[in-house]
Amino acid sequence: MSLHHALCKSIQGVDINLGKNRAMLTCPRCHQITRQNKAGKTECGSQRIRCMHCGCKYTPEPKQHGYSDEMRKQAVQMYVDGINLRRIARHFGIHHRTVSLWVQASAASLPEAPVPSEVKTAEMDELFTFIGNKKTGSTS
Repeated sequence: MSLHHALCKSIQGVDINLGKNRAMLTCPRCHQITRQNKAGKTECGSQRIRCMHCGCKYTPEPKQHGYSDEMRKQAVQMYVDGINLRRIARHFGIHHRTVSLWVQASAASLPEAPVPSEVKTAEMDELFTFIGNKKTGSTS
């Protein structure tokens, strides 16, 4: 390869040492452009790169982990509308515990309910509430 051809490729933003017309990759530690080799993939499928100068491994374009905020809000809204956790989880194809954690996080971020300082009128219904000890002892 001639020097002119190599300079033209370098100016166009193509790394010659990578071999396959890929865009230049710069090491985040030593800032070298040459000798950047593939070094496997992450769990999410992003390409890992290893700098042969300093040995640093990095991911030039990492994929986003987790679920989108839109999906979380939609799941919480479905729960508020009365759909149970397992049905929401089946709808999104995730674990029901994940939905439960989203609902708990959403509930924790809500402001405290206002409590009036003085109650003027209280309404009671027919509900009987037992408070205290039983009048009869255990029969067993």
